[in-house]
Amino acid sequence: MKKIITFLFIAVFAQAVYAQSFNGFALYNKAGNTTTYLIDEAQQIAHTWNMSSECNYTVQLKKNGNLIRGVKYNGNQLTGAAEGGKVQEIDPQGNIVWEYTYSSADYLAHHDLTLVGDNVLLTAWEVKTAAEVNAAGYNNTSSDKWPTHFIELADDGNGSATIVWEWHIWDHLIQDTDASKPNYGVISDNPQLIDINMIASTGGGGPGGNSGDWFHVNGVDYNEELDQIAFSSRHASEIYIIDHSTTTAEAASHAGGNSGMGGDIMYRWGNPSNYGIAGSQVIPSAVHDVRWIANDGRPNGGFLQIFNNSGVSNSVSSIDGIETPWDATTGSYLRTTGQAFTPASYTTRYECGYGSASGQSASDRMSNGNIYVNASSGQGGAGVMYEVDSLGVLVWGPYNAQSNKGFRYECDYPGIIALEQYMTSTATTTCFDATAITEDLIIEQLSIFPNPTKDVITIQFESAEQQNIDIQIVNSIGQQVYSNSLNNYIGSVNEKVNLSSFSEGLYFVKITSDKGQSVTERIAHIK
Repeated sequence: MKKIITFLFIAVFAQAVYAQSFNGFALYNKAGNTTTYLIDEAQQIAHTWNMSSECNYTVQLKKNGNLIRGVKYNGNQLTGAAEGGKVQEIDPQGNIVWEYTYSSADYLAHHDLTLVGDNVLLTAWEVKTAAEVNAAGYNNTSSDKWPTHFIELADDGNGSATIVWEWHIWDHLIQDTDASKPNYGVISDNPQLIDINMIASTGGGGPGGNSGDWFHVNGVDYNEELDQIAFSSRHASEIYIIDHSTTTAEAASHAGGNSGMGGDIMYRWGNPSNYGIAGSQVIPSAVHDVRWIANDGRPNGGFLQIFNNSGVSNSVSSIDGIETPWDATTGSYLRTTGQAFTPASYTTRYECGYGSASGQSASDRMSNGNIYVNASSGQGGAGVMYEVDSLGVLVWGPYNAQSNKGFRYECDYPGIIALEQYMTSTATTTCFDATAITEDLIIEQLSIFPNPTKDVITIQFESAEQQNIDIQIVNSIGQQVYSNSLNNYIGSVNEKVNLSSFSEGLYFVKITSDKGQSVTERIAHIK
């Protein structure tokens, strides 16, 4: 008598059965440390990436199980808050797949990064001299300024990367101080542009508004469904959305892309005075980690969410959700002429009850409605990660991570599935729990690969005796998407299935015999 394993995939039913639980893992890198940690729901280390270089702020897990990591490059000529200069993709065994240095006397990657499919988008500074800034309509400075830009990197297959897209805030400025200089116009009539003097004139939301790190853009996120990018500015106390569907040339202009606006600002929120409109300043000081809540049926799906550092008070942060006025019919964010972008205030708010921070920080809204919080360790912050349910009741943590940013990944995330075989023996996750039943062995040496997959999977096993075998693949809501029957079969099975036309997501391969026995395995399909 031997065992057949029938997997009970708890993750699929987590929302209904364990609606308030911590489902999955948290990923983080301690400030100034060289090791990235993946921890499970019991706060046990499930996997580490031990590198020789210091992480600057941000790490993210790709769908293939590889780590994307911002690095503090030792050869930086520019220096500043959260300076980086290099980015790496690292496989589960710690091997560098590719790395790219973006650092010179004229530009430097810093703070945050986000994934755009398989590509990586970096925030960066570029140096503009005092003469250039004054010539563009700045109200008199004797110092260089470092406006923000983004670069998108694609793996070049040779251990490095290629810039495939970029956007520069410098291309989307306006000023109303000198009609003889470029970009002159009425600020309130042009909310799609950034007032070159708005930080100096309003004082900004954070310290150092007049320093080289001009706007202090500190967070960036990508929405694949909309093909848009959101970013946050500490010194402007504001968040923004731009169109990513443009070419680089269109991104430097005011036309093109899905929006028809080129690289201009599609939406902005938090401080209407920045574009000369009356309205409440809902972000009173610093803001970090703007992100979209996944629009997959979870609570507040499609909202923007921010870590509003002083949202409640100088010492109490908030996680604010914003239901943006997106209109899919027109492909635009609706706004009444002469009025501020809506909503007038946050749509949802969680007042951080187990740790706040004035620095980087992060948050997320999970599929079961829980709110994950990473309160940064910098600038006197709590340095903890924790998770609360929809009522604000603590369900996980606080965990003393001492990280600038942390990220949450649920059990069904393809990158987690890819990492299962590399997890430590001390991991206590329930993500891969299974129930064994003892029967006569009819199926041997089952192997399904690659997992995750982008196209073809191979299903291999041995039929130990003559039998009728059904091979089925179902999606995460139980719909059958593939089936094949093998009648009176004995011997080796080598079934290939092309999933390239399937939607991205979690699938289950179920193999049953006419003897009433079955084996089920899960696979992740990624685009």
